Amino acid sequence: MIASLRGTVVERDGSGTVVIEVGGIGWVVHVTPATLAELEPTSPAFLYVHHHIREGAQSLYGFAAREERRAFEVLLAAHGIGPSLALAVLACHAPSALADIVASDDVAALTAVPGIGRKTAERMLIELKGRLVDEGLGERPAGGRPTSDVREALAGLGYSQDEIRDALREVGEVASAEAALRAALALLGARRA
Repeated sequence: MIASLRGTVVERDGSGTVVIEVGGIGWVVHVTPATLAELEPTSPAFLYVHHHIREGAQSLYGFAAREERRAFEVLLAAHGIGPSLALAVLACHAPSALADIVASDDVAALTAVPGIGRKTAERMLIELKGRLVDEGLGERPAGGRPTSDVREALAGLGYSQDEIRDALREVGEVASAEAALRAALALLGARRA
């Protein structure tokens, strides 16, 4: 199994692949847009790699950070999530943001990923609960995390999913949903003022 590659970027394309030459061999590696942006042709490169083997094909998926590779592998372990969809999730959400999304049951954030509908997002939230935290990609809540009721209340007041997610991340752990709602409203009101 290939776990990492260190070499020179030979070429990259707009479809999310790069060729890394290591010891005279060019390896085709699928990467996220953020990783692709860091890899300039003729520059040295180091990627953490997931070597994906399935019937009749082998592919390499590369990541600039170890946490991205861990998140990718956790996503692959979820039912119905293949490498392309896992890469699409990481193209939209960094591993720490993904852990927050799962911890707060943010269906809307997952459905923002191309290829993920509401039912798939709901199933992913169930399957990923705790797994990202177990991999060290998020914080284990101490019991006072804002609930989906708070999200729904804020959405009903006209706040966007991005505004809600950012505010609830700042609010963090609180004693009750009511306290979370009050604190989030205070933050959001101050930002719009």
